[in-house]
Amino acid sequence: MFEQIVNTIVDILWSPILIGFIVFCGLYFSIRTRFLQIRHIKEMVKLVTSGKGSDAGVSPFQALAMSLSGRIGVGNIAGTATGIAFGGPGAVFWMWVITFIGATSAYVESTLAQMYKEEQDGEYRGGPAFYIEKGLGWKWFAIIFAIATLTAMAFLMPGIQSNAIADSIHNAFGLDKTLTGIIVVALVGFTIFGGVKRIAKTAELVVPFMAAAYVLIAIVVIVVNFVEIPAVFALIFKSAFGAEQLFGGILGSAIMWGVKRGLYANEAGQGTGAHPAAAAEVSHPTKQGLVQAFSIYLDVFLIVTATAMMILFTQQYNVIDENTGQTIVENVPGVEPGAGYTQAAVDTVLPGFGAGFVAIALFFFAFTTIYAYYYIAETNLAYLVRGKFRGIAFTLLKLVLLVSIFYGSIRTASTAWALGDIGLGIMVWLNLIAILLLFKPANIALKDYEEQLKQGKDPVFNSSKYGIKNADFWKDGYISPEERKNRKNNSNSGGNGLVNREGVQERDKVNL
Repeated sequence: MFEQIVNTIVDILWSPILIGFIVFCGLYFSIRTRFLQIRHIKEMVKLVTSGKGSDAGVSPFQALAMSLSGRIGVGNIAGTATGIAFGGPGAVFWMWVITFIGATSAYVESTLAQMYKEEQDGEYRGGPAFYIEKGLGWKWFAIIFAIATLTAMAFLMPGIQSNAIADSIHNAFGLDKTLTGIIVVALVGFTIFGGVKRIAKTAELVVPFMAAAYVLIAIVVIVVNFVEIPAVFALIFKSAFGAEQLFGGILGSAIMWGVKRGLYANEAGQGTGAHPAAAAEVSHPTKQGLVQAFSIYLDVFLIVTATAMMILFTQQYNVIDENTGQTIVENVPGVEPGAGYTQAAVDTVLPGFGAGFVAIALFFFAFTTIYAYYYIAETNLAYLVRGKFRGIAFTLLKLVLLVSIFYGSIRTASTAWALGDIGLGIMVWLNLIAILLLFKPANIALKDYEEQLKQGKDPVFNSSKYGIKNADFWKDGYISPEERKNRKNNSNSGGNGLVNREGVQERDKVNL
């Protein structure tokens, strides 16, 4: 009964209307920004490695790593396999499409998060709830988003990650799922009780290393099967448009699953990537917007594609028609859709290595994704709860997350994914409406950035110049960490705390 209710809610949220809305927003943003995802690739790469953190904010690269830790997770390995299982090889093409057009959605939401961020308790906070209230003036809508995101990130979606960890480790090493759940809870608890800086440092170290190792293994699998390259790409493109007779009857499923799993992997338009984007120390909101747009390329065109290629090149997958329940292709009998396909694929080339390697990779990817979920949940809780009760609320949040992780590790995969789809669907609906209505300030920031680049400047932003209300962090132009520190020192030493752009203290004005 419970699963039936959950699946009904999923069908309502993920109707063709939502798919059309996602595509519309991505295309609209792409056209209005003149396809920045193509024009600014060089600038994106440059920005990823530039910039430094501060006491209040993380570096652009750390913010990128934090967002990638949320994006590179179960959706890239188990989610890609699930997309192929229910949408056929053509689903991979639609994952690529939604990623390409979704890059601009990632730009818009991340730029808005930077523009409307604020400093709380010595750390930058921002995200959809903040830009909805400040940019649209709809506090009620912002509260709804914050509650929905808090519920999704702390309760609904962590179970997908811990479930995949437990399943893959059980398949590879035979470890009891309950014991795996306890270990994951202990490790996650250690990190999240250390604060956002510890989360950022962990992501900065783990994500690049595991991503590189995973891609390297994928290359080995592809090289061994290189003669299949033309046939595999032909299969993907034919299946994507119903031209492959075997998969012609599930064309709708190919599109639906490609978009759904592609969005789950890249998170563009969902609003999750906007939270770590707001935490970055940058001189212009567009800088982190472009970095976040680039992050979904790294996520999908590297990790998702690597997973899909391993599965398709080795033919270690089944395809099921959801409508009829009929099995169209059965290459790996008895293997449930998910990480098992990827494990079987690697094992065909490196016998006895695949199951263990994928389990370890999935462990780290899912592990860091849970960190990202906690940070996003904490940010929305920080928006909802102010004052002396915040500390208690944060502690309760940590405990709820840890319980969700443990529960997810021992429940069925289908229920875990369905609950995750509910959380994701609600967030996508709410955030897309917001960024569509708030596109103007994000586009203003892009044009301002491009104009300063043409003049050979390192772009800095001033919201007052364009009359953008409530972007208080930027109202006096960008103020460096050093200048902000001087202001605080002057304030503590008895001055009025006002420092101009050159760092010169202004004297108190006395009315005589």
